[in-house]
Amino acid sequence: MSPPAPRARKRLVGQPLLYAISIFASLGVFLFGYDQGVMSGVITGPYFRKFFNEPTAIEVGTMVAVLEIGAFVTSLAAGQVGDKLGRRGTLFSGAVVFAIGGAIQTFTTGFWSMVVGRIISGFGVGLLSTIVPIYQSEVSPPDHRGALACMEFTGNIFGYASSVWIDYFCSFIESDLSWRIPLFIQCVIGAILALGSIVMPESPRWLIDVDRDEEGMRVIADLHGGDPEDLVAKAEFQEIKDRVIYERESGEGRTYAVMWKRYKKRVLLAMSSQAFAQLNGINVISYYAPRVFEEAGWIGRDAILMTGINAIIYILSTVPPWYLVDRWGRRFILLSGAVVMALSLGLTGWWMYIDVPETPRAVVVCVIIFNAAFGYSWGPIPWLYPPEILPLTVRAKGVSLSTATNWAFNFLVGEMTPELQELIEWRLYPMHGFFCVCSFILVYFLYPETKGVPLEEMDAVFGEEELEERLEDEESERASLVSRRSSRSRRSARLPGAAGQGLVSRLLGRTDGRASYEPIRGGDE
Repeated sequence: MSPPAPRARKRLVGQPLLYAISIFASLGVFLFGYDQGVMSGVITGPYFRKFFNEPTAIEVGTMVAVLEIGAFVTSLAAGQVGDKLGRRGTLFSGAVVFAIGGAIQTFTTGFWSMVVGRIISGFGVGLLSTIVPIYQSEVSPPDHRGALACMEFTGNIFGYASSVWIDYFCSFIESDLSWRIPLFIQCVIGAILALGSIVMPESPRWLIDVDRDEEGMRVIADLHGGDPEDLVAKAEFQEIKDRVIYERESGEGRTYAVMWKRYKKRVLLAMSSQAFAQLNGINVISYYAPRVFEEAGWIGRDAILMTGINAIIYILSTVPPWYLVDRWGRRFILLSGAVVMALSLGLTGWWMYIDVPETPRAVVVCVIIFNAAFGYSWGPIPWLYPPEILPLTVRAKGVSLSTATNWAFNFLVGEMTPELQELIEWRLYPMHGFFCVCSFILVYFLYPETKGVPLEEMDAVFGEEELEERLEDEESERASLVSRRSSRSRRSARLPGAAGQGLVSRLLGRTDGRASYEPIRGGDE
């Protein structure tokens, strides 16, 4: 009697796999959310201030904001790294580097070793903050892409809120452990993320782009339920493959120069979304919330407590976009968020200016409303928008530029805020409110809507339908290729999913994947 065949190991497929990837990606953004928030409570602690000999405003600003220098450097390099190592390899590298930086911060011996640790952690954050949105967008179906990216941002804010509450509870420890423990937790998170990146699947679009078609098809099939013969999975694979072949045969380069020449508008829009995410004032609150509350009249541990309460509401504000982003679209959410944020910042400055007994409570209310508006709008969308609008050939490089813009402005705001709080006082908040007004104008006139549009068909959103006209003038083989891609794209839109609607589909109330968008058809031109 022959021995029984070994049972095949079960693996995640379909909706469970998609949820697992989203949770994993959320851990990546949890990590740099935690790192952004952890210093806000640490810098006000008496043992921290004593250890660093009562640091000046410039020294505090440097310890907080120097992380952005490291993040800026590696976010620029992440485009090249992501194309060479793959999305998963870049995630692993970023997590390991981040954990090393966290260890240096934890066991710091003084100001300069803390600065070095923050820079090294920044190197990891730069890689992660660039590659996580790309990875998420490349594995998500178009009708759920916005919702999953917003869930990912909730992970970022959950990381920020966790760091604030850990700071608060550790503030009761009467020793240097009150600030070393919160910093050490960075190492733990980094290690978990590194281990998780080993078992998660690689991006199918990257695999197909580097001619690992069999692996790419397997990942796509797993995302569609695990059946390699699934018609929708095959159609999606062929659409991606046809796009890759066209880009190669057309001689489309992958350098930064070619990207800038051909996709300048898209790159500038991606960069502007990240720039205004910082200029709109969020890191005045994220990095220095306890100092803002102290300025308004809440002192010591009470300031950290108010920051923690604010952080909980901040988390809750990131949940509505899960449902709304693929219904209302990106534009409306950005526009409405900018209006509420501008009003909140203006009122924050006004209450500080009049300085009456009600000012502490009024400032808390204004800051909470501002944070909630940001969490609903300019928090998640600038991480979703750049990888959506950029084509596969330059997606990693374009997103690296937009992310580098985020960290450059992040550093600027983080470094200048302590000085500006002392120099211009209450005027700081209306100043950032003015930037909110500017962001409203920019979105209203220049940002196209992208909800429900497959990544391979984003050219139509930017008025580049002549893409197919150019192809028709080429040799018949290439024209045939594009025709086949278009027909499969239409067929994939009509075919029902093999496994039916999952939890996300029911949550969002979707019956079709294209919203108001219609894919390009051969006869439209």
